[in-house]
Amino acid sequence: MTRRATVAVIGAGSWGTTVASVAAANAPTVLWARRSDLADEINQAHTNSAYLPDLGLHPGLRATSSIEEAAASADVLVMAVPSHGYRAVLESAADHVRPWIPVVSLVKGLERGTKLRMTQVVEQVLPGHPAGVLSGPNLAREIMTGHAAAAVIAMPDARIAMPLQDIFKAPMFRIYRSTDVVGAEIAGALKNVFAIAAGMSDAKNSGTGASRMIDPFPACSGSGEAGSGE
Repeated sequence: MTRRATVAVIGAGSWGTTVASVAAANAPTVLWARRSDLADEINQAHTNSAYLPDLGLHPGLRATSSIEEAAASADVLVMAVPSHGYRAVLESAADHVRPWIPVVSLVKGLERGTKLRMTQVVEQVLPGHPAGVLSGPNLAREIMTGHAAAAVIAMPDARIAMPLQDIFKAPMFRIYRSTDVVGAEIAGALKNVFAIAAGMSDAKNSGTGASRMIDPFPACSGSGEAGSGE
């Protein structure tokens, strides 16, 4: 029997917890939380009341406050830490990550100061690891409650994306594959900019036409929940 890949999600905010809960239905999954009390809550109550109140998590999801424990077990490392702390947390995990395993970013945005995309940060901190992104106009609560949603897993090698597609899918959460990592990251970052600008336009009562000039697909403007890190 083929061993299922173990997934480690680094960051227990709303989006990291959601992706970890989804992955736990398909593969052994551990979620790293900075706070030990949150890790205990996830393990004992199967909830994350700070970020996903009133929602239950997959009972197979395990949490830890030890980044060494989480990273050392990973066949797939998923980074769900906000962009401003992304590099530091990845560096703390780097010594414990096994060679060549894929690293998947959930973060929409660029690194402050360097303006690097998150996969470029991965390439600097963990050279040699395939680096990609899981991105979509997704709302954590809607996915957790089973609403229809979709995202793209973009990896430089389609052969790596294929098994990842199966790890992150759910009955109402469809995952598409792409090799356009840059496009997926930039589109994810710009989506949040468009959403903020459209919201400002609405607040000023500029009209639907003005909002659509800013964001032609307003229904696709979700929150930047990948940045809601723990």
